[in-house]
Amino acid sequence: MAEPGKFQPLYPEERALAPLLELASQLVAECHRLGGQAGKPLVRALRPKLRAMNSYYSNKIEDQHSKPAAIERALHRQFDADIAMARKQRVAVAHMAVEEQLEQSQTGRPARDLFDPALVREIHRLLYGKLPEADQITDEGKRIVPGEYREDDVQAGQHVAPPRKDVEGLMQAWAERYRALAGTEALLIGAACSHHRLAWIHPFIDGNGRTARLHTHLVLDAIGLTHGLWSPMRGLARTQEQYFARLHNADLPRRNDLDGRGSLSQEELVAFARYFLEICLDQVRFMSERLDLSSLKDRLKALLVDLAGEPWQIGSEKSIVKLEALEALHYVVMAGPIERSRFVAMTGLGERTGRRVMASLLDFGVLTSDSHRAPLSFAVPLASLRFLFPNLWPEVDTE
Repeated sequence: MAEPGKFQPLYPEERALAPLLELASQLVAECHRLGGQAGKPLVRALRPKLRAMNSYYSNKIEDQHSKPAAIERALHRQFDADIAMARKQRVAVAHMAVEEQLEQSQTGRPARDLFDPALVREIHRLLYGKLPEADQITDEGKRIVPGEYREDDVQAGQHVAPPRKDVEGLMQAWAERYRALAGTEALLIGAACSHHRLAWIHPFIDGNGRTARLHTHLVLDAIGLTHGLWSPMRGLARTQEQYFARLHNADLPRRNDLDGRGSLSQEELVAFARYFLEICLDQVRFMSERLDLSSLKDRLKALLVDLAGEPWQIGSEKSIVKLEALEALHYVVMAGPIERSRFVAMTGLGERTGRRVMASLLDFGVLTSDSHRAPLSFAVPLASLRFLFPNLWPEVDTE
């Protein structure tokens, strides 16, 4: 029978909460500001790239990431000839699909209800269920059964995971503690603490890190804080050594009588939660800077200037991009879909030239449409990121 005391405390004592509550309160305020900063058309355009970025960084933490361009190709079913690289591409695409699927399926569900062993298993089932059987194998040759708890006793790095027979009981204790939390700030701290404790249980033979990060992402989304614009995954990957060190330290046993009342160190759990909340706060502020609407028009102009100066082949013709398209493009970004005829008219160019400019922007990918006659919407192709959202995903230009 599982002994929940093995991984207590699951949540810090009252006397240790003040600094975390202050951080959580700051994070809530910054998230609300960010949510009011970007309109729906911009969020809708950015979200697919942010999902790709989340997948890239979560897999980078596991040292199993594809290059951004390789992820883009995989989305179009173009997989690398190299077997190992193609496997990474499949994992990346699966991660993106599961993130979107779960956000939609969990919409409206109270955040505290997401602390659910069945949901954790569902995340793992969906993630690995989208992979072919050849990819459902650990580096040690063990079979990964999607959504099933491990049947072996394992060691992850220096952490000796609890016996397999205890996993179900520990997952239930995990869920019961975090479901009991009330209030946004408490749930935020709970999301941070639960992230470590889920990793500590190590319920699956493989994929525990990815599953834990996706679960935490869902909780933050359900609290109403991400607005589809940020995730901790980028920050965790960019501080990977610290992330692993904080996870490891939170595994340590209680040091003395001042270090909480459980078997594990409360001081280190608080330190992990503080690190995690600071990462979240940093990512929210980072996205707020990237979405600075006051300079967005200038960034769109820089993109158009670059495209105008570097024409490319489209069928039998060269692309044509002109600065006269700036107002029309900016309108689509800010206001949403627009009829093709109106876009052409807003450029002030002649019908033929205006349509060629529109066709060039569609070919580049900064405009998109459901059909040859459907309205135009804003999109964010990889090649546009360095102009429109500098440093958002710097590896796009370096890998």
